[in-house]
Amino acid sequence: MKKEIKMIKNQTWLITGVSSGFGRAMTTQLLAQGKTVIGTVRNMTKVQDLLDQYPETFIGRTLDVTDINAIHQLIDELTKTYQIDVLVNNAGYGLFGAAEELSDAEVERIIATDLTGSIQMVRAILPSMRAQGHGRLIQISSYGGQVAFPGNSMYHAAKFGIEGFMESVAQEVASFNIGVTIVEPGGARTEFRYGSAQVAKALPAYEGNPAHAFQTMLNPENGLAPGDPARMASRIIESADREPAPLRMVLGSQALQSTIETLEKRVADFKTQTKLAASTDFPAGE
Repeated sequence: MKKEIKMIKNQTWLITGVSSGFGRAMTTQLLAQGKTVIGTVRNMTKVQDLLDQYPETFIGRTLDVTDINAIHQLIDELTKTYQIDVLVNNAGYGLFGAAEELSDAEVERIIATDLTGSIQMVRAILPSMRAQGHGRLIQISSYGGQVAFPGNSMYHAAKFGIEGFMESVAQEVASFNIGVTIVEPGGARTEFRYGSAQVAKALPAYEGNPAHAFQTMLNPENGLAPGDPARMASRIIESADREPAPLRMVLGSQALQSTIETLEKRVADFKTQTKLAASTDFPAGE
């Protein structure tokens, strides 16, 4: 029988990428609630205000999530001092452009950041969560982990991949009282869309191609994204106290509608393949 989890009042959260976006919004809300937050950044100057305002409860650490050795060293150091109750894999960025336009270095870097980095953070933290008898893993994905658009192939590759990884891990660790939630936000007014997004060098052959439709989305003059980062951060924080952990959580009405429509089309297509699928089985009795 699964042991009951008692929620901890003085939770300690480890969040990657807290200098901006959802990571920053979650951190400020959690600190205001009296929680302890260990936040990782690539540049510590971007969180100096938090270090000054919350000297007892905000612990800043420099981390590049593409550095696997650094991940393991950081987790080893932290777990000697802190009981980490919640890990939020938030660090990541968007890369736009047709698959052919992307450089090898761009492909490797986004996989290392948005996919491998999250995988290694989970692998590193699991031993301590198992030992303490509880934990919550929150993976910031995107509705782009279910719905694909042209011009965003490698971002989708990373998000589809991390969702499969986390769904599998959720089944592996449930008996240890470790819950997993995959967060699938829609468009939000963060630096992800209006600051940190990277764009591949364009090829003339793709001018006017659907692969470049993202250019309209990235221009704030064409209208801002509907998602409120502060409200989204609140829903993510609240999910850590839900039992059982919600496996997936879509944030944003447009994102939910698009996800439902995509999945319904996918299921409808699968249902047309009944005879095809059965045609490759051995006949009954053989």
